[in-house]
Amino acid sequence: MDEREICDHFLAQAKACDGLGSPFTANLCRALAKVLDANTGTGRAVLGWSGDARADALALRLCGALHALVLTGAGERLARIYPPNKARKSEIAAVLPEAIARSDERIVAGLAGAPQTNEIARSAMLLPGFLTVARETGLPLDLCEIGASAGLNLLFDSFHYRYGDAEWGDPASPVRLAPEARGLALPLDGEIHVRYRAGCDIAPIDVADATARLRLRSYVWADQAARLARLDAALSLAEKFPPLLVKADAADFVEKALATRQPGGAFVLYHSIMWQYLPRATKDAITAMLEQAGRQATAAAPIARLRMEPRDPANNWAVLSLTLWPSGETRRLAHCDYHGRWIEWMG
Repeated sequence: MDEREICDHFLAQAKACDGLGSPFTANLCRALAKVLDANTGTGRAVLGWSGDARADALALRLCGALHALVLTGAGERLARIYPPNKARKSEIAAVLPEAIARSDERIVAGLAGAPQTNEIARSAMLLPGFLTVARETGLPLDLCEIGASAGLNLLFDSFHYRYGDAEWGDPASPVRLAPEARGLALPLDGEIHVRYRAGCDIAPIDVADATARLRLRSYVWADQAARLARLDAALSLAEKFPPLLVKADAADFVEKALATRQPGGAFVLYHSIMWQYLPRATKDAITAMLEQAGRQATAAAPIARLRMEPRDPANNWAVLSLTLWPSGETRRLAHCDYHGRWIEWMG
């Protein structure tokens, strides 16, 4: 990609950040588009990026590397322009060149890792789907999540949820989610019993590793304090109840999970805002495996696929969809904010 395309990518990311309630990160992306040049290794690495900047989330890689400096105290002057401090666009642009030059090698190293956020609020989008499966099957759930990152959303049944006046979950939980509830009233009746839970990722994050936790925190946009607080609360739970995570290709993981499923439970494959990053061959393989296994599903051993994913890139929301076998019917249950700020239930 040429430099103009790289700058356009940063400006497009800024616009997306504006829409997702992150004005500081938006201004940071705009400033980076102006100040990056070939005088630093960071500038050369970014402006000479050989891959697809959008697909590689290049702007967010750089924002994460800078945020990591602030979180570790390595960027003292940089921290002055970061929340909770207020900084004008001109101040952000003035500070960045010196901050980048001072920590050049560390920033370049940070660009190597793809962003992982493990957004906890997406559990509030998925919960009504899990409840639907539990109610309709009357069985405990065997959970398998692909693209699980640190596996924090595997612990969704340990969180507390509030949708308007309705509540579900552990009132003493440190993780408290309260998205705006739109549309029809969400059906929150029923209980969930999890018999088994496991997740996979091509680069799983070990919550017991301090460096890995820092990486996870650094990718939370710096002006979204509530997201960072949710993440920290979920990490505290995961330290006590570490989720089962494996490093694996999603298709391989699904194949093994389907082959070892047991009757007496509802097998639930789920994922949120990750399907778009999978290669076409992997998507096709997972879809084919689920359809084949679905033809053999029974009331005593049902299969569900629950996903929160965008259906149309032109929309600024994701769709919560559920396919449940043996019937094989697919239902679009809700529209959801990507970061879990609101859910519009359609039923």
